Amino acid sequence: MPVSAPSNARNALVVDDTPEQAELVELLLQRLGYAVVTVNTAEAAIVAYAALEPQIAIVDLLLPGIDGWALVTAMKRDVPGCLLLVTSVLELDEYPVVDGVLPKPFSAAQLAAELDRMFAA
Repeated sequence: MPVSAPSNARNALVVDDTPEQAELVELLLQRLGYAVVTVNTAEAAIVAYAALEPQIAIVDLLLPGIDGWALVTAMKRDVPGCLLLVTSVLELDEYPVVDGVLPKPFSAAQLAAELDRMFAA
């Protein structure tokens, strides 16, 4: 896994209703130098991103209540400077148009590489 931590800590928002997956992504991001807030619903994410102003959000599409597609739409409107990385077990053609995609399951190296690609763009 690349250890290219951001030069300045970046705020990251992780939205995943599977506790193990959310904890894993949070840990990986922290190891890369990100300040991380993790929530398990889109409703909680909306509250969090208003206060956090994240530079990146990692959003699972299959969420209870408001789904990931609606959350991505809201984030594009409300925090347009935030990069959006979508994760899911769904087929890629079902993903919304975002800055990055990471089909599940993914490795720490794949996450780090996708983040490097997104922030280099």
